[in-house]
Amino acid sequence: MKAHLYAQRRKFFYILFLLCCTLQAKAQADTLSLFDTSRQRRIPIAIYNPKDQPQTSNHSNSKLLPLVIFSHGYGANQGGDYLRYSFLNSFLARQGYVVVSIQHELPTDDLIPSAGPPQVVRRPFWERGVENIHFVLLTLKRDHSELDFSQVTLIGHSNGGDMTALYPVLYPGTVSRIITLDNRRMALPRTKTPRVYSLRSSDFPADEDVLPTPAEAKEFGIIIQPLTDMPHNNMSDAGNPQQQDTIREYILRYLKEPLSLPANR
Repeated sequence: MKAHLYAQRRKFFYILFLLCCTLQAKAQADTLSLFDTSRQRRIPIAIYNPKDQPQTSNHSNSKLLPLVIFSHGYGANQGGDYLRYSFLNSFLARQGYVVVSIQHELPTDDLIPSAGPPQVVRRPFWERGVENIHFVLLTLKRDHSELDFSQVTLIGHSNGGDMTALYPVLYPGTVSRIITLDNRRMALPRTKTPRVYSLRSSDFPADEDVLPTPAEAKEFGIIIQPLTDMPHNNMSDAGNPQQQDTIREYILRYLKEPLSLPANR
């Protein structure tokens, strides 16, 4: 009986701890909705601003603040997915980055088809996500002169990673880095600009030709990082502390790498 009560108490305090962490993470982001009149589309965003965080990097003394645009994984139009990566976005804000997380799916949207070639049936959804990203970037450029638009980084998980991979194809020369968390359908750009990085899960393989060959990776300086004990669905706030630390460590390392490749590559 005592062991049962102890287990029940542990479960209660663990749930309470998770609830407090969730509320704290949401409190660190300013949420608002933009509206793209050309498409008659509402675009909810969350802004993680380093001005509201303890400053722990050299960026805090820079004139312009570095910008990261984050795109979430597929959530079947349930909503709130743009807030489910606070483990990473709040962390990056504490390092001095302005992070804007976009809600790509609305309750009124069609669901992604489950039948047919993903590269075909999902392409319109990725293109819609690309237009969301582009509209957010244009709005930020218009309203926020304190941001550094010469070095924009896109980060995306899963379906959001596919949008992230497609963006520089449709809007070349507009971003400096893309970092995908286990995108599986859209081929990563084979290019030196933007710099391309991808963290790979331990349970799901990518489709054919999504990832570069070793020769392509060497030619273009693309970094493909396989991860152990990293299920695809845990690359969000659902991950355990060790998994989250691993993702944060790699992404911060990529953000600090020089954009130009060494001359001998």
